[in-house]
Amino acid sequence: MKLLSYPFTLLFFLFFGLALVVFHPIQWFCFNVLGYAAHKWSVSTLNWFLMRSTNILGTRYTFTNNQNIPTGIPLIIVTNHQSMYDIPPIIYHMRKYHPKFVAKKELGKGIPSVSYNLRHGGSALIDRKDGKQAILAIGKLGSYIEKHKRSAVIFPEGTRSRTGKPKPFKPMGLKMLLKKAPSALVVPITINNSWKLLRFGQFPMGLGAHVTFKVHPPMENTKDVDALITQVEEIITKDINY
Repeated sequence: MKLLSYPFTLLFFLFFGLALVVFHPIQWFCFNVLGYAAHKWSVSTLNWFLMRSTNILGTRYTFTNNQNIPTGIPLIIVTNHQSMYDIPPIIYHMRKYHPKFVAKKELGKGIPSVSYNLRHGGSALIDRKDGKQAILAIGKLGSYIEKHKRSAVIFPEGTRSRTGKPKPFKPMGLKMLLKKAPSALVVPITINNSWKLLRFGQFPMGLGAHVTFKVHPPMENTKDVDALITQVEEIITKDINY
């Protein structure tokens, strides 16, 4: 299976990279000329193409959202983290909620389309070696979603799980979002099998992964933040298969 992965990986990277390069000037034009709504459309469309490029690897997606989550209010989307390929399905399938991400600052430069969106689309870029900067950036994102009624996506594990096994939540960033966006609903999402795309590392890619997303019922932001975070972590991790 690994030997077979090499030619498919080369083809995947060709289409994945092409999508990033083509949409970079489209994003720039949308953002600078047409405004926020057009830029958001360009980002959602880009991520549809990124998902389709992984289909070359035999990747399938199932995104299950049976929840009646209202629009026009801030959301804090909390999910486990298995690979960078967690992100395009969330951007695309949750697009009506305007998702913004808490991302490491290294992603803010050098990657066509991705870096531009992170810098200009409202996301928070954090320095994982500078706790004060990270908390301030996350707090700014929380205030942003509270004001504009959009959503913040945070991976409280901090780093991705390379085997699917969940890591303990690091709660400080989530606590800051809850503090700065007091009217937000908390939306837990469980991700399975995206780690299999990187089962061999960055090259070659894994073949035939069935990546699933399960959106759980939204929860009210409560005064007992510690209990809320514990409950959210339990809800997410109980549906992880590893």
